[in-house]
Amino acid sequence: MLRLCHELPRYSLDMDFWFFKQVDFDGFYHRLEDSVRQEYDVTDVLNKFYSILVEIRKKAGMPRLKIEIRKTVAPPGSSEEKIAFSPHFPTQVLVRGFTLSQMCRSKVLALMDRGEIRDAFDLEFMVRRGVALDFNQEERQEIIRRLKGFKKKDFDVKLGSVLLPEVRDYYRKKRFAYLEENLTFEKWGS
Repeated sequence: MLRLCHELPRYSLDMDFWFFKQVDFDGFYHRLEDSVRQEYDVTDVLNKFYSILVEIRKKAGMPRLKIEIRKTVAPPGSSEEKIAFSPHFPTQVLVRGFTLSQMCRSKVLALMDRGEIRDAFDLEFMVRRGVALDFNQEERQEIIRRLKGFKKKDFDVKLGSVLLPEVRDYYRKKRFAYLEENLTFEKWGS
C-alpha cells in the first residue's frame, strides 16, 4: 500500500493482506491456488494456521513475489478506500487499505520484532508524511536502539538494493537522522 497508494520510494519484497470481512478461509485458499496457477509459476503455496502464503513468479528465472494473507479480519476503522497506481502504467485501481496510522503501528511492531532496515525506512517515510508518533517512551527507546544497530552494509546493500536511486545516497549519508530526531524531540515547554 505504501508504494502503490502513497508513493513510497522503495520496491517491495512481498505483499501482505488482511481480510476486510469474514470468509471461509479454506475455501478462499483453494480458489486462490487455482487462480494463480492459471497465470503464474507457483513456487510455494501454504495454508498455514494463521495465514495463507503464496509465492509466485511469471516464469522460471524471474524474481519471485511472496504474498501473505492473514487469516483474520482487519480491525474496525483501520482501513479506508485508496487509489493504487504506478507511475509506469495508466491504470488506477480502487482498493481498501490500512490507514497510515494503522500501517505505522504495524511497522513499529515489525521493526521491533524482526529488525529489518526496510521497516525503519517505511516508518521514517510515514513520519515524513505527517503520521504522529504515538508511542510510549519504552517503544521510542527500542526503535532508536534498532536504528542505531544498523551497519553501513545494511544501508548499502539491504536498503540500497530496494530504494529508488534518487533517495539511496541520502540514506547512506544521513541514515535515519530525521526519524531519530522526531523520536527524541520533546514538545516545547515540556
